[in-house]
Amino acid sequence: MIIVITIISYFLILFCVSKLTSKRSDNATFFKANQKSPWYLVAFGMIGASISGVTFVSVPGMVLSNNMTYLQTCLGFVIGYIVVAFVLLPIYFRLKVTSIYTYIEKRLGKYTYKTSSSFFILSKMSSAAVRFYVVCIILQRYVLDNYHIPFVFTVAFLVLLIWLYTKRSGIHTLVYTDTFQTLCMFIALFLIIYKVLGVLDLSLFEAINKIINDPHSRVFVFNDSLSGQNFWKQFLSGIFIVIVMTGLDQDMMQKNLTCKDLHDAKKDMCSYGLAFIPANLLFLALGILLMFFYNYMHLAIPSSTTDELMLKATAGGLLGNWVMVFFTIGIVAACFSSADSALTSLTTIYCVDIKNRDNDESLRKRVHLVMALCFIGFILLFRWFNSTNLLDAIYTLVSYTYGPLLGFFAFGLFTKRTVKDKLSPFIAIISPLLCYILSTFIESFTSYKFGYELLMINGTFTFLGLWLFSKKTTIVK
Repeated sequence: MIIVITIISYFLILFCVSKLTSKRSDNATFFKANQKSPWYLVAFGMIGASISGVTFVSVPGMVLSNNMTYLQTCLGFVIGYIVVAFVLLPIYFRLKVTSIYTYIEKRLGKYTYKTSSSFFILSKMSSAAVRFYVVCIILQRYVLDNYHIPFVFTVAFLVLLIWLYTKRSGIHTLVYTDTFQTLCMFIALFLIIYKVLGVLDLSLFEAINKIINDPHSRVFVFNDSLSGQNFWKQFLSGIFIVIVMTGLDQDMMQKNLTCKDLHDAKKDMCSYGLAFIPANLLFLALGILLMFFYNYMHLAIPSSTTDELMLKATAGGLLGNWVMVFFTIGIVAACFSSADSALTSLTTIYCVDIKNRDNDESLRKRVHLVMALCFIGFILLFRWFNSTNLLDAIYTLVSYTYGPLLGFFAFGLFTKRTVKDKLSPFIAIISPLLCYILSTFIESFTSYKFGYELLMINGTFTFLGLWLFSKKTTIVK
């Protein structure tokens, strides 16, 4: 019951924020917040939106199988954010776009543009569903199953709550709710760490020393080129994950485009990009502390999935009711800051890119509701197919669905050739299929297992496909 009360209280605050920010709302407010958002609020809120509830659950448990090697990927993230800030943001601001895929239309043509937007809708709908699935399954498992409430109702209720507080002002509301949600997430994280240190009777400096000396604190892997944790594979993948999941993602870029000018947007991008390393270091450190906690309490460390390391200690009540409250606040804040912005960006892309009716307020309201209903469907679909670590599930989806976006943008930025526009949809479909075939073949006959580098390979296949059916031109980018 304590979790239900916590979530209701949390939503009441969100609705109050929504009410205050929704006065005189129109499509310009919904899509771009009239480009009046303070860059520091956008930057702080983006940390929570980027981290998501998946980080809360999955990253601490990653130390069980991968030690702290995820930080190698985070180092790549920083370089990726710099690339986005100084390469992609100037293009978007110069073109004064609402949808970032407008660049594709101007550079490569209408069919490539529609294909990019369609792939974004598929990619964002599926990856956001994975993220939101976290909070739904936790509520179901630890609270609502006790009241015999079906999972379908849980999902529908939570998504429709998000729809209610975003349906009027969209991105304008999210700039402020994301700031609040990120603050809640970090307060929850610090309080959980504080509680674990209290149980273990460790000072902060003693805890740091124990973590450093623990074998699971290993960060860098240089000596095994076949390992999925090899530094260069993780580092380069981190760069391209950010370029694709932020720079080529309408959801993430839409908030940055609400800043008043390019200078503010660059400050916003670089600020929250640098914050990723300390933020994820805290989550990984918590993972090692939780291992100490299980040993201290003479409990078996969960072995079913790495996600269970965090879930059993917090939502499972091993650390007490107050930690359960902290965890609920943190994961709800992280999950909802991702889901609400995803819903808003999906509405934007459909109205602006697919229907070309960005001034039709009636259409925007209908589409926003339909996207919420589709979101519910995707979450329920994922429940039946999920069998892996949630963070890995997201990056696997990204590798297959965002790869064509990477190829389209790379071709537009780094060549001056004209594509056969009508062939772009076929190239975008064939490239992920080739990636799947290649991955399956190599894993069947060698010991090499593809990781997040599939994203780069997918983008390369798309790029080469466009090149094969292109011709020289003198287009000025």
